[in-house]
Amino acid sequence: MNKARILDYPVQKPLTLRERIVEFIKDAILTGKLAPGERVPEQEIAESFGISRTPIREAFRQLESEGFITVVPRKGAVVSAITAKDVADFYAIKSLLEGYAAKKACFKLKEKDIKRLENLNEHMQRCAERDDVKGFFKYDDQFHDTFLKACGNDKLCALVHQLVQQFERLRVTALSLEGRMDVSVKQHAEIISAFKKGDAGLVEKLVMANAEMSEEFLVREISKQKQGEGIDQHP
Repeated sequence: MNKARILDYPVQKPLTLRERIVEFIKDAILTGKLAPGERVPEQEIAESFGISRTPIREAFRQLESEGFITVVPRKGAVVSAITAKDVADFYAIKSLLEGYAAKKACFKLKEKDIKRLENLNEHMQRCAERDDVKGFFKYDDQFHDTFLKACGNDKLCALVHQLVQQFERLRVTALSLEGRMDVSVKQHAEIISAFKKGDAGLVEKLVMANAEMSEEFLVREISKQKQGEGIDQHP
């Protein structure tokens, strides 16, 4: 790997205590160890980490902002349900905003930006091969961030970042579904090809389709789980 490519991927900083707790609880939710509606065992987590409840409550605030949990008075933190309406509402907005940003970025992306998109998609392909959802999610964020920044609209970038952070759970859950990462890699390759051609209309269409496919995967899973397997349908 040459120097320019190495600089594209900065060394990851060690996780803080709060970040470690956040990751611990996210893993428990995404693997089904904590089900929708179930209380997050604050005391048990404190004992496992050998800490007070203060950093756990700080982690709860982040997890609530990202849609993983809901803090209920006198009950504590409980795992939030995923509903089909949440999924449809989120991806409808995400597809429109990111599609518009990609269209605007189409003639502004430089050769190094295209190369970065290709490198990121290669990393995502390797993550998909080893079923590494966390790694895939991080590279996927960087992929979308590349054309978001290039679109030249800082307010739009801030709005999308706020939106995707608030609904992080939906995005991670969608990626964890069987076959979604492989399909996403193929969609990204099509997006890159459209950027290379300078076809703004096609770029917008493909970026929107990428979001809509995640919605399709999630809604299909919710429909299956509604029949008794796991993801709660009740708000």
